[in-house]
Amino acid sequence: MPLIQLIVVLVVVGVVLGLINRFIPMAGSIKSILNAVVIIVVVLWLLSVFGILGNLSNIRVGK
Repeated sequence: MPLIQLIVVLVVVGVVLGLINRFIPMAGSIKSILNAVVIIVVVLWLLSVFGILGNLSNIRVGK
């Protein structure tokens, strides 16, 4: 994945998360959970893109 595309994806995710936090009314605890989930997903995706984590499709939850 080219570096420009990576930066564009990160900027878009950040802007969308900022817009959701600013304009959609929800409790502070829900916003915190949403922010944490988005950050964890982005970090996992970045680790996968750089080849540190491996392929995310191999991760299984449950049986």
